[in-house]
Amino acid sequence: MKFSLPVVGAMTFAALSLTACASDDAASGDLTVKASDSSCKISSTKLDAGPSTFKVTNGGSKVTEFYVYADGDRIMGEVENIGPGLSRNLVVDLPKGTYEGACKPGMIGDGIRETITVSGDPAKKLSDSEELKAAADSYARYVKSQSDALIVKTEEFVTAVKAGNVDEAKKLFPIARTYWERIEPVAEKFGDLDPITDGREPDAIAEGVDFTGWHRIEKQLWVSNNTEGMDKYADQLLTNVKEIVKLGQDAPLTALELAQGSKGLLDEVATGKITGEEDEFSHTDLWDFKANIEGSQAAIASLRPVLEAQDPALVKELDTKFKALDAELNQYQDTSTGDWKFYDELSKDQVKALSDAVAAVSEPISKVAAVVAASA
Repeated sequence: MKFSLPVVGAMTFAALSLTACASDDAASGDLTVKASDSSCKISSTKLDAGPSTFKVTNGGSKVTEFYVYADGDRIMGEVENIGPGLSRNLVVDLPKGTYEGACKPGMIGDGIRETITVSGDPAKKLSDSEELKAAADSYARYVKSQSDALIVKTEEFVTAVKAGNVDEAKKLFPIARTYWERIEPVAEKFGDLDPITDGREPDAIAEGVDFTGWHRIEKQLWVSNNTEGMDKYADQLLTNVKEIVKLGQDAPLTALELAQGSKGLLDEVATGKITGEEDEFSHTDLWDFKANIEGSQAAIASLRPVLEAQDPALVKELDTKFKALDAELNQYQDTSTGDWKFYDELSKDQVKALSDAVAAVSEPISKVAAVVAASA
């Protein structure tokens, strides 16, 4: 996950980019976002309430992202990992209000922002669909079960860290993170809470902020083999985890956010786990890898009745490719203990095979949000 700069800094950056302007004409049909290393041109910044599709094209030299933020930097929708010359779609269901669209060249900082105004009543209200309500409720129950376990295991991990019990803390680190990774789309909604809880050291260095959270403690455990100075980070981690769980229960994911989240979890694998950059000190990436996939599968399971009604062929394809991905990954787990092989023990060919299996699922899962948006 990435750290974000204060909003004031992001607005200054946007103001300096004179090319980051957009048309204020009322939106009709899909929207285009032309991103570059120094600009973010949204085809319309005045939208009608309801589902909108942003087609984001990266004309720059850096990998970029596009976000739609509500007040407090709550994420309404995001699309990551858009390489130079590539395009990706983001479907967002926006009620009346004021938002910000943000391109993030280099995938760091708050990026280049543009205000988006949404007015009127939606022509179709996704929230009124009984099928989509049922999907969201089903996933909320899954999140509740995972959140309860996350708090318990994080408390155990923090207790071990503060007691200086290095071996126990190392054992609990990947276990606690399993529950975190399964429900990470929930955490990603809430501004800076996710990056200060799960941010990586290079992102912190790049943005001049303190390196905190899971990975700060991970580094101390595996590099220094002790827990010296970690009490404050452990306490902060537990506080943040509890806050994210509370916020997630107060504002559960909608069906459309759930569809976007199922893709986002696979993007997490493709950008962090598959490179070994996520758990760079412990090399426990495969624990996270499996948890992200399970979270994505849980999201699709909640949406399954809607998808089967709208696009049964897509459901069949997802089932086939998730099964292949599971088979490719599960060979690295010791079924007698539940432990996974450390990531630095995999060969280049094995990593490539995993990467290919993830990519095979990513393509059909990218279609889910559009099916959900069309189902109301």
